Amino acid sequence: MWQEELNTLENKVSIYENEIQKEIGKREYIRQEIKDISNKEEGLLEKISLYESVNILFQKTSEFARVQAKNHIQDLTTKCLQYVFEKDFEFIIEFVERRNNVEADFYVSSYFDGVPIKTRPELSHGGGLVDVLSLALRFAFLEQQSPRIDGPLFLDEPGKHVSNDYIFNLGEFIKQSGDMFGRQIIMVTHNPHLSQICDKAFYVKIRDGKSIVTENEIF
Repeated sequence: MWQEELNTLENKVSIYENEIQKEIGKREYIRQEIKDISNKEEGLLEKISLYESVNILFQKTSEFARVQAKNHIQDLTTKCLQYVFEKDFEFIIEFVERRNNVEADFYVSSYFDGVPIKTRPELSHGGGLVDVLSLALRFAFLEQQSPRIDGPLFLDEPGKHVSNDYIFNLGEFIKQSGDMFGRQIIMVTHNPHLSQICDKAFYVKIRDGKSIVTENEIF
């Protein structure tokens, strides 16, 4: 009788031992999973740290490039305004953040009785200042492109609202800019003064509904 009970106990012990071994196996498996997850977490934390560093670098690089471009555009545009109008103009770009976006505001500064006055170009001086500013910005932004955009620059009625007091200076600025940047300029104009700065000019007349083109004819 006791032998049967002993055998029964031994069988139960064997079953329990098997169950224990299974649980030990599960425990080791879970431990390995925890270890793997911990290693992955460390790797992810390292990547996050790297990405944060790269993001900071991109921000610094972007800010540096933005400042460099701003200074270049301000300088070229200021020189254009001063050359054309022969006044102490200064072109100013101010970066502002609106709705989580960085935007640029344009201003023109001049002096009145020795006091600097900063205004928006559209509210500023006459004499076609906006026309000249638009032309100067076109040159500045075009030459800022990297890689360089080759090809001619097409101008449609540049300086349309510029008075005759400054039109000769504007023409000289256009010519010198083309020479400086090594860029051909193709211009459409009704202004006889601007037509004189060109290396080659074509005069277009409409006769009986047809365009008659004459080369190098003076207006």
